[in-house]
Amino acid sequence: MIGLYVLDTDVLTLYRRGHALLVPRIDSHTAAETAITVVTVEEQLSGWYTLIRQAKTPKDAAHAYGRLASTVRFLGRWQILSLTEPAIARFENLKPLKLNVGGSDLRIAAITLEHGGILVSRNLRDFQRVPGLSVEDWSV
Repeated sequence: MIGLYVLDTDVLTLYRRGHALLVPRIDSHTAAETAITVVTVEEQLSGWYTLIRQAKTPKDAAHAYGRLASTVRFLGRWQILSLTEPAIARFENLKPLKLNVGGSDLRIAAITLEHGGILVSRNLRDFQRVPGLSVEDWSV
């Protein structure tokens, strides 16, 4: 049985940019077999929100809003896993372990663990510190 593959933010960004190894590997799985987390959605959108707020000219604002719209359409193609109360509890249980993993990455790990998924990331060094988390790097 094929598991649920959860793409982290970096992998999703590389996929969107057409990474030669990631695109065919991700595309070989069905939509039911791949997902992103709401944390990745937050990370993808927050940069465009910042650019919108900082826009000084109509051209800058139009560009930022255009990229925001494009990103929303792209993200809407994916199954999005929420940060549920059980995932938050798992995150809170992981924090005291002092794994030296950033908060957003630890939330992505907690969501992936809650869904019994396999995280797809280039950041093996950090994510392999998370107990019980399966991680694969499809970019090599």
